[in-house]
Amino acid sequence: KWADEDPDRTAIIDMTDGTRTDITFAELKALSNQLANHLGSLGIEPGDRVGVFRPQSLWTAVAHIAIWKMGAISIPLFTLFGEEALESRLGNSGTKAVITDEIHAEKCAPSFEKISTLEHVLVPEQVDFQNASVEFEIAETTPETPGLIIYTSGTTGAPKGALHGHRVLRGHVPGISMLQNILPQEGDVFWTPADWAWIGGLMNILMTGLYFGVPVVACRMKKFNASECQKIVDEAGVRNVFFPPTALRMLKAEGAGIKGLRSVFCGGEPLGAEMLDWGKEALGLTVNEGFGQTECNLIVANCGVLFDPRPGCMGKPVPGHDVDVIDADGNRTLEEGDIAVKRGSGSMMLEYWNNPQATKEKFRGEWMLTGDRGIKEEEFIRFVGRDDDVITSAGYRIGPAEIEDCLMKHEAVASVGVIGKPDPQRTEIVKAYVLLREGIAASEQLSSDLQAFVKTRLAAYEYPREIEFVGELPMTITGKIIRKELKARAKRELETL
Repeated sequence: KWADEDPDRTAIIDMTDGTRTDITFAELKALSNQLANHLGSLGIEPGDRVGVFRPQSLWTAVAHIAIWKMGAISIPLFTLFGEEALESRLGNSGTKAVITDEIHAEKCAPSFEKISTLEHVLVPEQVDFQNASVEFEIAETTPETPGLIIYTSGTTGAPKGALHGHRVLRGHVPGISMLQNILPQEGDVFWTPADWAWIGGLMNILMTGLYFGVPVVACRMKKFNASECQKIVDEAGVRNVFFPPTALRMLKAEGAGIKGLRSVFCGGEPLGAEMLDWGKEALGLTVNEGFGQTECNLIVANCGVLFDPRPGCMGKPVPGHDVDVIDADGNRTLEEGDIAVKRGSGSMMLEYWNNPQATKEKFRGEWMLTGDRGIKEEEFIRFVGRDDDVITSAGYRIGPAEIEDCLMKHEAVASVGVIGKPDPQRTEIVKAYVLLREGIAASEQLSSDLQAFVKTRLAAYEYPREIEFVGELPMTITGKIIRKELKARAKRELETL
């Protein structure tokens, strides 16, 4: 659309080499057509799986678009994957080709010997496209035609491939418009420090930005910090950002904000009142929280220009997605239950790739289970915890997110993970693993202070009976604290007693 109606409109602002290069929609169309023609000459056909093993870059965007134009299926792959992680995804999907760069091509070499389907590793910068046509006849597809496999972060068991149809992009549009305070506005420019290999980077920013005709910044950050963020914002004219929760915490820990933004949204974990207040002060706006997952993304959202957020709540169901809290029988409930989304959502996966059993277990009747527990509060959905993270202590059901939010308000705390530790008397006790701010020393007195901090702000039964100060917390690549690893650590501690 944009290439035909406004060919000189900027599509990508490429800052990967430290200098700014603007790529128009006309150029993006021509490059993706040339790459599609080249892939066709290599024998790639509709339905074939093609990996995209690159960081943020122009060719990463070009690769996905070219693959979809062919009717093939793209598989985003994170460049920090090791050999085993890479091979498990390439092997499970039966990938036929990988599009990468010179640096990461070497990582693919061992896969040739182990994965029989893998035939090509392609570095576009090393291909002579001069003779490749800039015209390409796009394959006929429907909203249900498979176009994308994104693997879950795999905190338990082997990663599962969420297979999405071509409708997945349109399914993200209403949620992104809410989270970016209504799109598009004059002068909008998208950017995220999150890698485009994840649904948050690929769909929340890259593809929805292009859909709205908003320029998207491609930039590799060597080290995330406030000054580098501000530099990117200033040089590229960024106005709309997606920050993973970890990035916001790092900015807060620096005591620094970012100037010049129109909208900021965050997803992955509830921010809580303290982080929302910090956002208003440091960023000059309301940070909009969004909720979703690889299997069905951006189904709940806040929008500061439409309504005030409710601290502790994910937001309201996004138009086009029927999201609610259901009981064990699959009925809507006003009590605590499973947060679920009904079949029909545009961003919902078609299935788990080659895994019918896991697909079946993901659904309860017509509802896809998110794996999160919550409570419906009028139009809002309040997050309680992961279905296996909710702590049962002396008859109380305790959500770890609320305690984490409370402890994050303490001036000594940089980050925290809260879990239920098995206990013979109380079933479980609340245990907090605390990462302190730089320059703060751990002590018994500080531990007592933190316990009292929670007691006085939440409830006596919710305070952490155990606090362990740690040097780091286990996190997924997308910035979520892996409570399962903390639970396993607590269990090992009990076994050694």
